[in-house]
Amino acid sequence: MKIKKWSLLFLAGMLVAFLAACSGDKAEETKGTADNKSNSGSEKVLNFINPEAIPSMDPALATDESSFVYLAATMEGLYRLDKDTKPVPGIAIDHEVSPDGLTWTFKLRDDAVWENGDPVTANDFVYAWRRAVDPATGSEYGPYMMNGVIKNATAISKGEMAPDQLGVRAEDDYTLIVELENPTPYFESLTTFGTFLPLNQKFVEEQGDKFATSSDTLLANGPYTIKDWKSTSNSWNLVKNDKYWDAKTVKMDKLTFKVVKDPQTAVNLYEENSVDRVDLTSDLVDQYTSNDDYTVTPDTFVYFIKFNQTKSEALANTNIRAAISRAFDKKALVEEILNNGSIVANGLVPKDFTPMPDSGKDFREVSGDLMKYDLDAAKQFWAKGLEELGTDKVELELLADDDATTKIMVEYIANQLETNLEGLTVKIKQVPKEQRLDLDTNMDYQMQVSRWGPDFLDPYTYMNLWTTDSGNNWMGYSNPKYDELVKATVTTLATDNDARYQNFLEAEKILFEDAAIAPIYQASRAQLISPRVKGVFINPFGATYEYKWADVAE
Repeated sequence: MKIKKWSLLFLAGMLVAFLAACSGDKAEETKGTADNKSNSGSEKVLNFINPEAIPSMDPALATDESSFVYLAATMEGLYRLDKDTKPVPGIAIDHEVSPDGLTWTFKLRDDAVWENGDPVTANDFVYAWRRAVDPATGSEYGPYMMNGVIKNATAISKGEMAPDQLGVRAEDDYTLIVELENPTPYFESLTTFGTFLPLNQKFVEEQGDKFATSSDTLLANGPYTIKDWKSTSNSWNLVKNDKYWDAKTVKMDKLTFKVVKDPQTAVNLYEENSVDRVDLTSDLVDQYTSNDDYTVTPDTFVYFIKFNQTKSEALANTNIRAAISRAFDKKALVEEILNNGSIVANGLVPKDFTPMPDSGKDFREVSGDLMKYDLDAAKQFWAKGLEELGTDKVELELLADDDATTKIMVEYIANQLETNLEGLTVKIKQVPKEQRLDLDTNMDYQMQVSRWGPDFLDPYTYMNLWTTDSGNNWMGYSNPKYDELVKATVTTLATDNDARYQNFLEAEKILFEDAAIAPIYQASRAQLISPRVKGVFINPFGATYEYKWADVAE
C-alpha cells in the first residue's frame, strides 16, 4: 500500500505578520494501470468519475465540493492555488496592502479574456461580488465568505444597504480596490475561493434565469471550458480553453467525467481501463489494498450530524442531542464500515489542519476529544431528555445523500441509535445531494448527515458555520457567548493570533456542551489512480482537485 500525505506548513507571505496557519503539499496522483488511446494519439484525454451531478455552476450559488471543483477548472479569480497550496497569480499579478490592513489594491493582468473574447476587468469582480452578497441573489456563500470581511457586506446581506455600497471598486479596468471591515491577513487565500470568481455582467444578464444551467449559458475565463453539460447531466467534458491567458501551461485537451454512484460499477470501469481514478468503499478496500494503484490520501473534510432544533421538540432538547451524539460507536464505523483510512472525529476542527500559534501543537490535540462515544453517558442524557419531554418514545428522521457508502453508514448509525437509546425510532431519508442541499437550506429536515471542508487555512472556516447569523447555520442553533467568541477573532482580536486561537478553543467547547452537532469522522480518500495521471493535485482547502496542471504520463 502506498500512502501519500500532504504536510501542513506555515504559509509564508500569505498570512504575513499576524496569522499563523498551515499549508499542505498536495497529493499528486501518479499511480494506476488504466490505458487510453490518448497515450499514442495526438489528443490528450483523462477520464474520471464524479459521485453526483454538478449541483451548480453559478459561483454565487455553489455550496458543495463538486460545484467548486468545476468552477475552479473553468474559471479563475484573483489568485489560484498551486501544487504547494500557495496562492499564485491568476487574474491578479500583484497586490498591495495598506499599513492598517484594511485596503487591498490588486493589479490585474491585461491579457486575460473571457471565452467570448471580452477582456476580464476589475468591473467583472465588482459585479460578481456585489451579486454574491445581494439578498436578491439568494447566495449562501456570499454572506458567509464576505460578512465581517468586506466593508458593508453584513449590512448589504441583511438588506440594510444597497449592493453598490460593498467595499469593492474598480479604479480602472485593471486596478481593483477592496476595503475590509477588519484586518484579514488570510484574505489573499480567501480570493482563491469560488465565491470570489469574476463574472461577465453583460453575459450573465443576457442569460437571465438560464445563466449557469448549461454549457451554452456559461462563460469561462479559466484553463478549461465545460462542454455537453446541463444541470441534470450525468456526464460532461472539460475542454482546453485556448483563450485562457496561460493556455500554454494546460497540457490536456480534454477531461471526461461520468456520474457513477455504484462503487462496484466504478471499479469495473477502472478494470476495463475506461476511467483513470475511482474512490473505493470499505468492501473494495480489502480487495485492492495490495494493488500497486492503491492510494490513501488524508483529507480535511469532517462529517457530522446536524440537529435541526426548529423541526422537532426532541431535538430542541439539549439532553436528547447530547445522548444521540454519544450513542454510536465511531471507531467501529471508520474501521469496519468505511475502512478507507478515515479517523474518528471528536471535535469540529480536523486533525493536522492548523497549529497553535504559541506552541506549534496541533489545534485538535490541544482542544482534545469533546464528543466521544460514551454509551453510559448517552443513556443518562437520554433518560433526562425523555423526562423533560414527558415521553418514553421519540421518532426522528435522518436525512443523507443517496450514494452507496452513505447508505451503509446511515443504516449503521440508525441501528446503533435505536439499539442504544430505548424508545428511539430513526427513519432514514436518502436523496440526491442537490436535493439534500435544498432541504438543508430550507431547514426541511430533522437530523442530517453533512460535512464541511475548509475554504481557507484558519479555524474560522469551521467555527463561523454555527454563529447565529451564519449563512450555513440552518438548524436553529444560537448561543450568544459562542457568537461573541467567534466574531471577536475577526474583529477586536484580528491582529492578536494567540488570543484568536484561545477564543476558538473556548468556542469549540461551547459548541459541544450545547451538543449542537454530532461529529462522526474525518475523511480520507482510498482510491485507485492510474499511472497515466500526472499533475492532478488534491487541495486541503477550497476546490478538492486542481486540474490546471494535469497531464498524461508517457
